[in-house]
Amino acid sequence: MAAPTDPRPHLAERLITQTIGATWILWLAGGLYLAGPALGWILAVRAARAYYLAPALPEAERPAPLPSAIWAWLGGMTAMLIILFAGHSNFQLGTGQTIKSAIGWAKGWALIALYPLAGYVLPIRLAALSRAVCRLGRQTLFLLPIFLAAPFVGLPEKLWVSPLKVLGGSGDEYFAAILYTLEPGVGTARWQFFAPWSPAAGIVAVIHFLLARMEPDAKWRWTGYTASVLIALLSQSRMALVALAVIVPLAWLAGQSRRPALWFGLAVVVLLGSWFGPQLVEFAQKLGNDFSSARADSSRVRAALGRIAVGRWQREAFWFGHGIVERGPHMVEYMPIGSHHSWYGLLYVKGLAGVIALAIPMVWTLLAAIRKSVEGRVGQLGLAMSLTYWLYSFGENLEVLTCIAWPALLAIGIALRPKALGSGSPQALPVS
Repeated sequence: MAAPTDPRPHLAERLITQTIGATWILWLAGGLYLAGPALGWILAVRAARAYYLAPALPEAERPAPLPSAIWAWLGGMTAMLIILFAGHSNFQLGTGQTIKSAIGWAKGWALIALYPLAGYVLPIRLAALSRAVCRLGRQTLFLLPIFLAAPFVGLPEKLWVSPLKVLGGSGDEYFAAILYTLEPGVGTARWQFFAPWSPAAGIVAVIHFLLARMEPDAKWRWTGYTASVLIALLSQSRMALVALAVIVPLAWLAGQSRRPALWFGLAVVVLLGSWFGPQLVEFAQKLGNDFSSARADSSRVRAALGRIAVGRWQREAFWFGHGIVERGPHMVEYMPIGSHHSWYGLLYVKGLAGVIALAIPMVWTLLAAIRKSVEGRVGQLGLAMSLTYWLYSFGENLEVLTCIAWPALLAIGIALRPKALGSGSPQALPVS
């Protein structure tokens, strides 16, 4: 609960909404990759401060104890750092590389624990988060004509690479202002907006669509919907379209699990499915083939990257991985081994121990979100965000996308709050 004497009870919320509102400016300046980690650690310090001050506050104003799902994330992501040290030691990668990788951990894996912590502890209203995303959607709609016209009027694909790249240490794509890209061999335009690559824009579209659903004002809600769907379509992200079609209904169904009508309805569906089972299996196989053939080259490269990652993990670094990412051969267009898939990437870089460190908190959070989903729309949002992270773990490396996907992690933390606190007013939440 916010302390009456706290002079800045809304600081965390202001930082979040201002960061979202400045997304396009940060993109142009090449600062998005740095802003996400900076905000995450600032919010984590504020959350730690809330618990540090708790003994001096009246009992009614103290932060609620952390749920087991948040502890699972904190433990799992701390384990990632320990595993990192073990992998570097096994392959004698040196002090300099170890420090660089530890900084990378602080900008990636650590944030996947810190943002849910902040969402749970700090006085952040879900209404403010959803409105900020819808406002960003309006900005995107205003800028959309420029992006659509760019490939047809001769504007360059890449405007520039920010000098802030010297502070990041990652590839140019995280610090570049890119208007569009051209599909190899086809020549058609594809847009990635403020994401580092086009498929990554898909997770932005899904997260922002889910948050827009929580906006009570119809005008802002449909602004958020429109921008999100256009990002999904123009980025040509197959996974985003699947997520938008599947995740919202699944989250809603989970929220209705206490209603007998749902189970009667499911019984009818199961009965019909048993009658038409072979046809449904054939249809599902056709959909899977169509999904892969939609961008056959991409699917081929992804599959090859996975095979290389699993093979080298089994032969060379079973428990703690290779410690660092390596480029693949020409057959995978020199892309990093294990990229485009969190689990393959973890096997290669952090071994079986890394997979376990991610799997435990993800399963724990999913189960907690399912339980929360029966309490109302906020719980269903948390479940939808958890499902989104699960889905994208099979198509992206989650840790590198935290710089743009962190609103989903905040929403998960908010959804895990006790029902009495919910998503609402700062007066009902812990001190910031």
